[in-house]
Amino acid sequence: MPLMTWNDEYSVKINIIDGQHKKLIDLLNQLYDAMHSGKGKEVLGKTLDELVAYTKVHFRTEEELFKKFSYPGFTQHKNEHDKLTNQVVEFQEQYKAGGSMLSIELMNFLTNWLSGHILKSDKKYTSFLNSKGVH
Repeated sequence: MPLMTWNDEYSVKINIIDGQHKKLIDLLNQLYDAMHSGKGKEVLGKTLDELVAYTKVHFRTEEELFKKFSYPGFTQHKNEHDKLTNQVVEFQEQYKAGGSMLSIELMNFLTNWLSGHILKSDKKYTSFLNSKGVH
């Protein structure tokens, strides 16, 4: 059973962003499935690496749109991206060094952050970018 499931409530009505959000949810679910089925550290580490790398790609996509259209909430939104990136990279480094385990608490943190970020922060830019012709 997936940890998080995409539904239309998460749509920001921008195809590229919705597609990336779906991919992030899929990667989160892959990480959860690997952890839950007792996969080895190598498999978990690779999946975590992919999730971290794709999160950075996604944030870059959003930030490029913000710059292109002069989104007024750019600075605050970028600060949220930077904070999460730093938190996840720090966890990733601890995990690779053997000082941290993947846990339900981490999965819950990532799920809550992803759903909360989409539903609260990302939804704020929908009407602005849609008004600029971004769909």
